[in-house]
Formats: sequence, C-alpha cells, structure tokens
Amino acid sequence: MPAEWETHSATWLTWPRRDGISFPEKFEPVPAYWVKMCELLSPSEEVHINYFDEQHLAEITGHLQHSSVAPLLGKRIHLHHFPAREPWCRDHGPIFVVRESAPALAVVDWRYNAWGGKYPPFDQDDEVPVHVSRLLDLPLFQPQMVLEGGSIEVNGHGCLLTTTSCLLHPNRNPNLSQEQIEGFLKDYLGVSKILWIGDGIQGDDTDGHVDDITRFVNSTTIVTCIEDDPADPNFQPLMDNYEKLLQMTDTAGDHFRVCTLPMPHPIYHGEQRLPASYANFYIGNEVVIVPVFEDPNDGEALLTLRELFPGRKVVGVDSRDLVWGLGAFHCVTQQQPQVR
Repeated sequence: MPAEWETHSATWLTWPRRDGISFPEKFEPVPAYWVKMCELLSPSEEVHINYFDEQHLAEITGHLQHSSVAPLLGKRIHLHHFPAREPWCRDHGPIFVVRESAPALAVVDWRYNAWGGKYPPFDQDDEVPVHVSRLLDLPLFQPQMVLEGGSIEVNGHGCLLTTTSCLLHPNRNPNLSQEQIEGFLKDYLGVSKILWIGDGIQGDDTDGHVDDITRFVNSTTIVTCIEDDPADPNFQPLMDNYEKLLQMTDTAGDHFRVCTLPMPHPIYHGEQRLPASYANFYIGNEVVIVPVFEDPNDGEALLTLRELFPGRKVVGVDSRDLVWGLGAFHCVTQQQPQVR
C-alpha cells in the first residue's frame, strides 16, 4: 500500500445524503465541504464521487454546477452510482495496493461493519470496493477481516501504524488474535512491521482511529497530537502514545522523528464532545486539507504542518460543522495511487 503522499491518480469521495444519519438536524452546511474538496483537489488529480440514487445525483450536480468546478464535471470530476448510506469513504471505500505483476493496481476489499455494528444497515457501504474494482477492471482481494481505512497509517516503506483500542476491539474481529490480525495486514497490504499505540480521543465513535491522533508525514517522520491540559481526559492517552512513538523504530531499526500537533479546545454539540483534531488532514497531490476550528491553536497546527509539507499548499478549512459528523477530511477521502 503506497503512502498517502505518493502521487495519486484520483481521490474517491462518497457524497453525504440528506437522509443519512451522520449529520442529524444540521445537514445544510455539509455539502459545501464536498464542493470545497473538489475545488482544492481537482486541479492536480481526478475526483470520483459515489452517489446513492438519481435524486442524490441531481442534488450533487446542482451543487457542483454552481461552483468553480462546473467545467470539470465529466472531465476531472466523475460521478458513479455506487450507493452508500453514509459518506465515510476512508472506511468503506477501496484500499488500493500496487503490484509487481500486471495490472499494477489492485483493490483490497476489507469487511466493513460500521465501526463495530454501531450504525446499521451498512451492507451497501460494504459493497463500494467491489463496484470500484469492476469500474476500473482491477483485481479484487477480499480478506475475511473487518478493517476501516482510518484505523491504519502506512509509511510506504514497510511500516503500518495502528491502535490497539480499535483493531483489537472485540466488536471487529473477535475470533482473531493480535498475531493473526498482524498476519492479515502484512499479507494484504505488503507491510512487514506493525506499530501499535493505545487509545484514541474523546468523542471518537470509531473506538480510536489512528487518523485522528497520529500520522506519518514521510517515511521517517510521524506527527502526533498532544493535549496540554492535564485535566482533559485526552491528556494521558495522548502522552502515553507519544512516549510509545519515541521508542519505535522503522524496518531498518532507526527511530522515527516524532513531531507534535496541539489539540483544539474541546468542542461540543449539546452535551456531546466531538472528536476535533488537526491530525485528520488529507494529503492531496499539491494540497494538504486541514480541519481547523476557529481555535487559538489553529495557527500553530497550520504552521507545524506547513513545515512538514514544504512542497504542498497547506489549507485550513473551518470544520466545526463537518466534525458534527464525528470525522473530518481524512475520514471522507480515499486516495487512488498513480501507477506507471
């Protein structure tokens, strides 16, 4: 599995549905985020969008035709009737791997159960990788293991980073041991070393996806979130993860460079804490799309990421409405690598 910063041919999105459950009573501001992603990504890579039905298609087309990307519809922005109920394409979408034999690209279709069966029905979402493999005429591999794309990070050089709180949770693969799960990851993603950290952040309904807390930014550098307030429940878990990362080594036995990102101040919707995090950024070919929250720490987070991605434009997008869905830009994107 190539690293996210390696060249893409496209990004895959699943457009949110008004009838979906991800943005209850607050859907109106949500489609603008998908328009924004199209605007930011389409200059340097194609964008593929999954839609649910003809009514959904009409809504999406209306939004895009009233945006700056209208001339790119059907040229660099493509719409596909691959129905999924919710928009979290990182988790239900295809995971692409490259191969030495032809064709050079393949799709891995992990089982998807909506984060441990929390939000049924999810059978249509689970079928999206099959549709994509047929569209692109690519080989399809189907390991019989539940896995969401947001639960793993790869550096493109043999290492995979994940959390025990998610991958070892009994609501995913209760019949598999840690050793067996590592075997699946190595066999189907072409990695050789699994790096385990602990818990995720408050408000994260995925049981602790790694893409909300800790990310590779190149093959030897990791950026991880730190909470400064000792009274915040995120303080100790994030510090524990940071200390684990400092001890980790790559496949050559060298320690990683570990950089830190601040956390925004807690954000609530009513009494519900939301999983707001600067780590849920998406790396496009020329741009890094970063969730920001009108928070005093926004500037520090953007400065850190601009230093870590000197060859890309780092764009902060106010995500206070997006994170009400309990995710941000990395959660709703899935990269398709470019192969020669």
